[in-house]
Amino acid sequence: MENPFKFGTIVDGSYFTDRVEEQEKVKQVISSENHLILISPRRFGKTSLVQKVMKSLERPVFQLNLQLVTDTEDFAAHLLKLVLRKYPMERLKHLISHFRFIPTISTNPMTDGIELSFQPSVDSFVLLEDVFILIDKIGERGEKPVVVLDEFQEIKALDKNLDKKMRSILQLHSHVNYVFLGSQESMMEEIFEKKKSPFYHFGYLMKLDKIPYDDFLVFLKKGFCELGEKTEVENVSREILAFTRCHPYYTQQLAFQVWTLWLQKGYMDTLVADASLLLTQVHDMDYERLWATFNRTDKKVLIGLNMNLGSPTSLSFLRNQGIESSSTAFSSLKRLSKLGYVIKNDVYEMDDPFFAQWIMKHR
Repeated sequence: MENPFKFGTIVDGSYFTDRVEEQEKVKQVISSENHLILISPRRFGKTSLVQKVMKSLERPVFQLNLQLVTDTEDFAAHLLKLVLRKYPMERLKHLISHFRFIPTISTNPMTDGIELSFQPSVDSFVLLEDVFILIDKIGERGEKPVVVLDEFQEIKALDKNLDKKMRSILQLHSHVNYVFLGSQESMMEEIFEKKKSPFYHFGYLMKLDKIPYDDFLVFLKKGFCELGEKTEVENVSREILAFTRCHPYYTQQLAFQVWTLWLQKGYMDTLVADASLLLTQVHDMDYERLWATFNRTDKKVLIGLNMNLGSPTSLSFLRNQGIESSSTAFSSLKRLSKLGYVIKNDVYEMDDPFFAQWIMKHR
């Protein structure tokens, strides 16, 4: 039998879990003249959701993660490569001839990849503007593209004025939809919700939450149904969700490991506990190195979160953990949230339940 659970890559088909309402909302926005801003913690499935909708619409998609981009010229080069991979050069030759700085384009025979180079000392934003105009021109010809910019909050690190310049050209485009994905909620809200920001209210803002418990439970039970009795499947599925708190990525990861153990050894009451311990042990060295990078307050906050002491800024939490003040705890939470180790839904919690288990195991 094939393991029905998948993690670590974009999921689709039978691996994709629910998100029916979210799919419909994304489809409505992208099928209109509007743009979409999608915010959620890392590994919540933003990319999988967008790509699933794109497949149903059968439109050209150019997706770029800005964490992989080093500067504005690199941004332009990566985006142009995406376009050239999707369309033959003969089709775009006329459009590229209108670039103010014509790039040198070649094919690497070893990798079959596209190589780009620009003249030295050119205005890098002009390059980027020409690429965005090219994509809009493609849309004029009938195939309305979608440009997906992942981890868009990184734009602040590329060039301090890049957001202003980008807004000035993107607002003129009517033959392309833009989707901005971000995992740092505070920074994304500053870009799209702050009145003084160039991208203020540029598109429809949507926040992606965890998959609802009941929907995830149905998905897990379906995946395990061929391995055991109905009661066993029910118990295992509920144990997994209790451990992962419905985090999409870690639920799929733990379910994958539980399914493997169940197939190999048969049903045991300790299936979920054994699988979670195994995954924690696999990352033992990584967690040990990571723990060494935290300062004392960060460690106290993480330990307190795992002890369920309530709000990290409450008086009881501060006293129990020996933290000086609520402002100190808040600064730590802000830092840990920015790095992705802590997420906030109704309450603050650790993103990685296996790292949380590792901390408590070593305590």
